[in-house]
Amino acid sequence: MAFPDDPSPSTPAFSGEPFSLSIPTPPSPREESSLYFSRSHSSPRTSPRQPSRLSVSSSSSPSGSALSRFAPRQSGKRKKSLVVQRRRKGIVIWSALLAFFFLMNWWMFSRLQDPASLPRRPGLDFLRRTAVSVSNSSSILKDQLHNLTRRKRPHNVMLYRLRALAAHALAEAERKPEPVDLWKEPVDPTTSWKPCADNRSWVASGGYNGYILVSANGGINQQRVAICNVVAIARLLNATLVIPKFLYNSVWKDVSQFSDIYQEEYFINYLKDDIRIVKELPVKLQSLDLEAIGSLVTDAEVMKEAKPSFYVKKILPILLKNGIVHFIGFGNRLSFDPIPFELQRLRCRCNFHALQFVEKIQETGALLVKRMHTNRLNFSLLEQNLLGRFAEQPTGMKTGKNKPSKYLAVHLRFEMDMAAYSMCYFGGGKEEEEELEAYRAVHFPALTHLRKTTKVPSAEYLRSEGQCPLTPEEAVLMLAALGFKRSTQVYIAGAKIYGGKSRMAAIRHLYPRIATKETLLSASEIEPFRNFSSQLAALDFIACAASDAFAMTDSGSQLSSLVQGYRMYYGEGNLPSIRPNKRRLASIFSRNATIEWKEFESRVRKLIRQTKQVNERPLARSVYRHPRCTECMCKIEM
Repeated sequence: MAFPDDPSPSTPAFSGEPFSLSIPTPPSPREESSLYFSRSHSSPRTSPRQPSRLSVSSSSSPSGSALSRFAPRQSGKRKKSLVVQRRRKGIVIWSALLAFFFLMNWWMFSRLQDPASLPRRPGLDFLRRTAVSVSNSSSILKDQLHNLTRRKRPHNVMLYRLRALAAHALAEAERKPEPVDLWKEPVDPTTSWKPCADNRSWVASGGYNGYILVSANGGINQQRVAICNVVAIARLLNATLVIPKFLYNSVWKDVSQFSDIYQEEYFINYLKDDIRIVKELPVKLQSLDLEAIGSLVTDAEVMKEAKPSFYVKKILPILLKNGIVHFIGFGNRLSFDPIPFELQRLRCRCNFHALQFVEKIQETGALLVKRMHTNRLNFSLLEQNLLGRFAEQPTGMKTGKNKPSKYLAVHLRFEMDMAAYSMCYFGGGKEEEEELEAYRAVHFPALTHLRKTTKVPSAEYLRSEGQCPLTPEEAVLMLAALGFKRSTQVYIAGAKIYGGKSRMAAIRHLYPRIATKETLLSASEIEPFRNFSSQLAALDFIACAASDAFAMTDSGSQLSSLVQGYRMYYGEGNLPSIRPNKRRLASIFSRNATIEWKEFESRVRKLIRQTKQVNERPLARSVYRHPRCTECMCKIEM
């Protein structure tokens, strides 16, 4: 699922900070600091004082003077006692002043880690100015303080300390070599894999049992999965497939159809040796009321990852009786195991070979890749598949002694729909909670009903279990810990980030060489795709798949999954994908206030190294995400 990732000032005001782990939230830092400050600045004149012998003995009242005249022979012991008392008074006063000074000094410097916690009161302007001057060595902290002091309310969770440490580490890293495995995929040196899903060992199906229609929902990536699944079902039931339709969705708001994204004729011709495909139903079937005759099948009637036997027992009788079946939705409705070998290979053939983007998308996608990959003389096998004839003539590229440039692509899955659907808390207080709840009520009413009728897990628990999407701040800290240098070219894929520019501030400060499709393309080049989120997502798909390294922030994202699979299928082991374990990352980030950078770096690298290793597809895992299996690829022993 993707949207145009063009953060705009009109984005609802939201925290630029990461997760808060306590629900309900405690008093805000502003309230706490205001209370503390008022106590610390209470005037000593108004505070109650206990009577002391010193105050009485030091009185200069007339009665005291008169009395002294009648005691001319005052003992030396009395005089010594008065001197000691005066000295004690001085020591107490100076001790109180020093204690107050050190207390205020500690309080001020502790607030440098969280400048947003300074109360917005005229009397505290000097503290804010002091914080800026002291943190002047870190431009990141200074800019963040400037942005935060303009907001209406502070946020409870900050990663300023880790971000400052990351900035320092990146500055030092420019003089050091990159980690040796940063741009590599760790693979078994004794085995290699090559694409071979295009091999067939059966004859074409006649499609005599009737017609199958599918109206796929979701974004471009969910639709792609539905297409590949229904192709396999059409072959299984010996049916004729009608070119799929795409349902309009209130979240994506895109009216694009199959022919607006994929090459229709190429799709039909490439799969003609597998199944029969037509562009529309015969005239005699177009007027049928499919719901009335029982040929309409919804997602609710088909279990998730249903086995092939379900379709043979339940769907084939309807197809034979009415000559037509119409699937509504039909996303992840076919299991990955157990399934016949050739049927599994057909799904891979459809995904990696039959679905070619239209030339308009290929041409613009080629521009994105060329502008990120300078000084390159040829295209990879993956780029040839994605870009078609536009990969054959790499015009406009520099030649010479300069090395070909590399770039990292990052899919930031932190749109408003993702934040709302996760039911997590991101530090924005009551305003955030109300905003996301209102969004759920409109777009995810089932979730709203669930929250009202069922005790759902707390936001703190969801985060600890890795169920919350990584914020941009957490994503950039992960990249810095892995060793990507500050000078790295970074392509940001995704839609309008929830929180807008404030959420993106950390990435832009630590990695200034950031690019998006909006910055790489001119207004005239991107204009044909505006208001078509699926077509914009196709451009992101191309830029991410062709990158030298790809990092995802949510391993459950369909776009990230399909990009990873494409890179695995065509990458020849040279295109690494970074898949974070969010549960383990949450454990590390929970120590953000105390953990040192070396330990943070070591722990992040260890967990990414473990998830980066790609072996043969595990049982029941998606072939679209893990095509490294004998059904989709050929294993070659070295």
